[in-house]
Amino acid sequence: MASGAVTSPLRADTEPPRSVPFAYSVPPARRDEIFGPDGTPHSHSKPLVAALAALGPVEMQRTWDRARRLIRDNGVTYNVYGDPRGMDRPWELDLVPLVIDAPTWAFVSRGLAQRAELLNRVLVDLYGPQNLVLRGSVPPELLLASPSFLRALRGAALPGNIALHLSATDLARRSDGSFCVLGDRTQAPSGAGYALENRIVLSRTLPDLFGDCHVERLAPYFRAMREMLLSLSPRGRESPRIVLLTPGPHNETYFEHAYLARYLGFALVEGGDLTVRDRRVYLKTLRGLERVDVILRRLDDAFCDPLSLRTDSSLGVAGLVHAVRAGNVAVANALGSGVVETPLLHAFLPRLCGELLGEELVLPNVPTFWCGEPEGLSYTLSHLEDLVIRQTFESPSTFEPVFVGDLAKADHDALADHIRARPASFVAQERIELSTAPVWAEGRLSPRPVALRAFVTRTLDGYRAMPGGLVRVAAERESFVVSMQRGAGSKDVWVLSGEEQVNPLTLLRTGTQPVAIVRSGGDMPSRVADNLFWWGRYLERAEGTVRLLRSLLARLTDDSVTAEVPELPALVRALKASSEFHLDGFVDPGQNNALDFALGGRLFSKDLKHSLNAAFRAASVVRDRLSADSWRIVSQLERLVEGATSEPTLKLSDIFEVLGELVILFSALNGLSMENMTHGPGWRFADMGRRVERLQYVVRLLRALLVPVVPEDGPTLEALLEIADSVITYRTRYPGVLEVAPVLDLLLTDETNPRSVAFQLTALRDHIEKLPHNDRSPMRPEEARIVLRVLSLVELADVHALSSLDEGAARPELDALLAELELAGPDFAESLTRSYLTHAQPSQSLDGLS
Repeated sequence: MASGAVTSPLRADTEPPRSVPFAYSVPPARRDEIFGPDGTPHSHSKPLVAALAALGPVEMQRTWDRARRLIRDNGVTYNVYGDPRGMDRPWELDLVPLVIDAPTWAFVSRGLAQRAELLNRVLVDLYGPQNLVLRGSVPPELLLASPSFLRALRGAALPGNIALHLSATDLARRSDGSFCVLGDRTQAPSGAGYALENRIVLSRTLPDLFGDCHVERLAPYFRAMREMLLSLSPRGRESPRIVLLTPGPHNETYFEHAYLARYLGFALVEGGDLTVRDRRVYLKTLRGLERVDVILRRLDDAFCDPLSLRTDSSLGVAGLVHAVRAGNVAVANALGSGVVETPLLHAFLPRLCGELLGEELVLPNVPTFWCGEPEGLSYTLSHLEDLVIRQTFESPSTFEPVFVGDLAKADHDALADHIRARPASFVAQERIELSTAPVWAEGRLSPRPVALRAFVTRTLDGYRAMPGGLVRVAAERESFVVSMQRGAGSKDVWVLSGEEQVNPLTLLRTGTQPVAIVRSGGDMPSRVADNLFWWGRYLERAEGTVRLLRSLLARLTDDSVTAEVPELPALVRALKASSEFHLDGFVDPGQNNALDFALGGRLFSKDLKHSLNAAFRAASVVRDRLSADSWRIVSQLERLVEGATSEPTLKLSDIFEVLGELVILFSALNGLSMENMTHGPGWRFADMGRRVERLQYVVRLLRALLVPVVPEDGPTLEALLEIADSVITYRTRYPGVLEVAPVLDLLLTDETNPRSVAFQLTALRDHIEKLPHNDRSPMRPEEARIVLRVLSLVELADVHALSSLDEGAARPELDALLAELELAGPDFAESLTRSYLTHAQPSQSLDGLS
């Protein structure tokens, strides 16, 4: 324990504990958010402390494990660049919330609203008359040297003189309990969605404690945020089209983008989903181009328009600046708002607050000195050891601050020389010792430095702060920086209401006015439909491979089976034909060692793992369209295969068990898709992907097992029915009979069997009829003609003639029909892409496994 540290037994003064479950060391000379200097809890934290003490270490660990499982099942991720887990890195949430009493939060809220108003007025002036620069209130470098000032937006209209619709402010607490501002996020402030997810997870994990503490709800903030965005529509429509623009699934906060889009009811789009025509922004949908009124962006300024801004950006929308200047679309926050994120502005905000608002800053900044001024340079060089140096115009998210006191003498002197050479390029700030809060780790509570990110939205009455926020927790006890990209965790913030009754408002709209009834139509973005189509294909491809492998391995792991397995060569042939899975070591059914090696060594690393990983990637792109239960199963599929892959050796019996679990998960996912997904365009494209892939799979299966005639076809037919999950139906219809013709009827021409070729073609025909079409053309679309042509061949097929043998003991008619059917799937998919998905990303592929 550090010298002078105080140990708290985690108790409430009103109820002495029966035993001390665990101790907590309060760091000396630092503010702790839960405990006072003497180790007793702050008055507003006593209910929390008493509840934790009552839980005890064992139950605390169990509760924390439940919270982690909930985060994992919900697919909450944060992409730390360079982390091997990449987009799959789970979000880190601590079990112990940070509690703030009502009077303290009222003070902080007032300061946050004042700060947002001040920054907005600065932005309006910088992109308008620029009086602040002319009067010398801010240095001209803020415009002339800052890469964040977008000259293309100078003079652009700002409806209501509002440039800042949303903002985030990073706060720290000093040892005396006072708050100070570390920085502002004004381009595309992130974290509000994670704060909401933290609240949902923790309120479900600790429901009784959450209710007893009378915690302020977050829903009123998000409702105000949504109403603000609705009011921005330049066309004044009652139901404007609002989209959330994301950089894509590789962005570190993509989960939040998808989460907020689903929660707020907006379409999640990427730059390629939008286009500008005649200075208006349109969404590329299945039905055509649909006008967009408001864009909630999660894209930094420079990347938003490759035509007028950063020309190498592939994330934005060409022509967006022109549409904004014409007043045809509203963007929140306004393009160019990142200019006030620079720490340079902190040195001038106290003066600006008095000049623009006639007030003093309620929440002061960290003392900041710009080296471009003689006074700032002199102070910086004389107090360099005690300061943190930042680059003036470098993005706070990309440039690491320099803690001068930690530098070696040579590096210290070199930094001083750099500052003297280019003083305007550097800003110095006072080094702040962050307050601490208890974190549950390794079975005990230990202190960690914390910083609070608070969120503000514009309303009709001014700015409104979220009653809560996102606490970022340093990964190490003595850290001075809390950054998610450096492994920081998070906490929920519980703002106590001070009232017995908490506002029960939810985001669901209520009122006396009737709501216009709408149903899903053709307004789905083409990219979303494309990914849903491929999601269905990859899942069905993986399921087909699993079912075929399971049937094959059942014959190798059954103790009652001897080396004589006549159907085994046919199954190996089918596996190769349907999934491009090559068994290079296989010679004959008796050499199980070679087959064991081939399967165990390549199964999860090649075809099956590739398909499941591709399905997971496609699902992650459209996760705002998937239910929580569907996403949970998708995640379980990937984790199951990843777990099997991590095993150094896999026996056939182990693989067989994993395959059985995969079949169950596939069945559960198919059931959810059928029963829980609205049968609109999204479901149709996902189902068409499944039907196209199952069509090809069944055709290849029939061709591999029935066209090459074998003397003993009984075991082969049994295997075929087993793989097609049609054994019970066949035995019910034909007890004691196992012939090729009735098997063909069941798997080829029977439209009532969900595994038959006819069923897939009928489903595709029905889907095409329900999709948006060009009403001006009397012709059937090409994809409909493809399906009708091959469906007629199947409906007219004579299964007895197809199953009969010619003089050479072969089935040429069956082979010819199946060969034509095998081409129908790719032809249909290609035609569908030309008709509906031409606005989507470059085509994906099921081939080229590596």
